[in-house]
Parts: sequence; structure tokens; C-alpha cells
Amino acid sequence: MTELGQPTTDHPITSGEGAVSLDWAAVTDVGLRRAHNEDSYLASAPLFVVADGMGGHTAGDVASDAVVRRMGEIPAGEWLRPQDVEEALRRATEDIAVAAEGTELGVGTTVTGAFLSLRDGVPEFTVFNVGDSRVYLHEGGELQQVTVDHSVVQEMVDAGLLRAEDAEDHPDSNVITRAVGFDVDARPDYWRVPLRAGQRLLVCSDGLTKELRPARIAELLESVPGAARTASALVRAAVEAGGRDNVTVVVVDVRGTSAEPTETTGSGPIPD
Repeated sequence: MTELGQPTTDHPITSGEGAVSLDWAAVTDVGLRRAHNEDSYLASAPLFVVADGMGGHTAGDVASDAVVRRMGEIPAGEWLRPQDVEEALRRATEDIAVAAEGTELGVGTTVTGAFLSLRDGVPEFTVFNVGDSRVYLHEGGELQQVTVDHSVVQEMVDAGLLRAEDAEDHPDSNVITRAVGFDVDARPDYWRVPLRAGQRLLVCSDGLTKELRPARIAELLESVPGAARTASALVRAAVEAGGRDNVTVVVVDVRGTSAEPTETTGSGPIPD
């Protein structure tokens, strides 16, 4: 487990089109059934990341650590580009390959998150994902899952073979189809999220979503004030609900922005 970043309140970021103010906090817990915490996170503007390692024993910890540490080495700046994230992931994949030498099953990790970016000079979040950790957007009382899982059950849902509400309880719910590691360069999927005051972004490992239904997640995001208190409440609720896996969350609040976007939709994928 690697934890990078500190809870922060009223962090100002300026651009040519205006200013943005953010609060954020992250919390992780080993849960009730695991001996090790193989999740890692980075929570420090402009980048918010959760990685959920896999490989058994401490191997998953090595993989998730490689991802967040390489992400943390991205040159400092207020805005990032997809190329910055992809270069960090390429470096992490090389690190994981070295760490995986001699293992039979291989070592890998999911990674999901968001970074601050500019489009035509206007600030926005660019959300990215590899695997089945997730990013959610809570805005105007509504919860939206921004990312799409790379998993067997998601493919079944897409094919009409499984209802979305039954996916978490399916026997193959933990089988993912894309990861960082395993000697494969995995390009993330991306989505744009225009910044608006009052938004909450939730970045989380599946230890949260396998214990809490979306309605419960939305309830906590709606009712608990402050990023730090909300992150703690989400993790505590997941552990109390069973805690079958490591649980990690990053909560980012858009406190204010002076450059409101013109888009009316909450988010959208970035075309290839």
C-alpha cells in the first residue's frame, strides 16, 4: 500500500479563462478479510488516482505502488494531458515486469482516476480507467458512473446477457479484461467532465462498490459534508457492510469555478 498526497481544502488553480478551487481527501482500509492492503492512491492536484493491485501476497502492492509512484513523478504543473498519464503507465509497466520475474501468474493492477486538464483554455476533469476500479460524478443530487469497467461481467451486460444490477453478485465479478502489468501496455479509456461548482468526484477501488450499492454511495455523497468526512464515511460503511476486500476512496469537491462550461451534459467519452 502506498499513500501519496494530503487532505487539502480550498486549493486554488488558475487558468487563462478563470480559477478553480478544490477540496480533496483520501482514505484506505485493509478490510476485514485480507492480510495485506494492495491498494494505493495518489491525491494531489492536478492528479487523483486509485490503483488496486493483484497477484497475491505483496505482489499486488508492488504493482499498485509502481503506478502511483510513476504518476507522482509526472512533471509538476496545474494541467495534464493523456500523454502524461500514458508515459507514467508505460514506466510503471516496466517496473512491474521487473518485480514479476519468477512469478507464475504475473502481477498487475487496475488504475483509475482523474486529472485537471484544459480544453480551449477552460478547466475540466479528464477521467481515465484501466480495469474495474471506478470514478463516479455526484452533481445536483444525481450519481453517475463515469468509467466503464473492463470486466467479464461488463461485457455480459453490454451484450444483454446480464442485468447491470446483477453484475456485482455474479461469480465472475472479479475477473477483469484489462490491467496495467502482465507485460502489456494498456491504454486507458478517457472521458471529459466539465467543471462546475458543487460537483463531487469519487475515485474508488472495487472494495467499495462490491459492498455498497449505488444508492448508498449516493446517499453518503449527498449527506456528509466535507471531502475528508465523506471519504471516511464511505470507507467505514464498506467495512461495516462486509469489508471483503481492501477499500480505497478519493473524494474531490469542486468548491468553486469562475469559468463555468457551456456544456449541459455531465461527462462524455473522448473519441479515439
